[in-house]
Amino acid sequence: MMHSTGSVEIDKPIEDVFIWTNESVAKWSEIVVEDEVINRTPDIVGSTFRSKTDDDGYIVELEGVVTEYDAPYFSAVKMTSKSFDIIAEYTFDDLGGSTRVTQDSFVTGKGFFRWMFLFFGWLMKKKSCEVAQKEMENLKKYCESQPGATNEQK
Repeated sequence: MMHSTGSVEIDKPIEDVFIWTNESVAKWSEIVVEDEVINRTPDIVGSTFRSKTDDDGYIVELEGVVTEYDAPYFSAVKMTSKSFDIIAEYTFDDLGGSTRVTQDSFVTGKGFFRWMFLFFGWLMKKKSCEVAQKEMENLKKYCESQPGATNEQK
């Protein structure tokens, strides 16, 4: 398993940042190019979605499920592809008008990728942490450019 983390302080209230982070991924992420809700449950946990990522031309389609949703403090999803599984956790800290967002990602390879992680994980971890931090910076730019959150983002 490979773990990466990124964190950023955003000059917007926690409630707004929580909504934008969870509801507008394809708008702020450079890697997630498509994000479609398949089934939204009343309490959000158990909701399913489909994402498409593009990492330097490497396209991956993922099926996801929301595993935890404690607005506006914590959310987690599990995404599955043919090559790997990802657990992504977002922690939101209220800083009195601004918000600290921390993303922790846990990637488990399957088949060939499992062996790649085993032998080259140390090298891949560095790039993964750099990508996670860049994504957090993208989230910051997106959130700070928004006038205010609404109940329905899309």
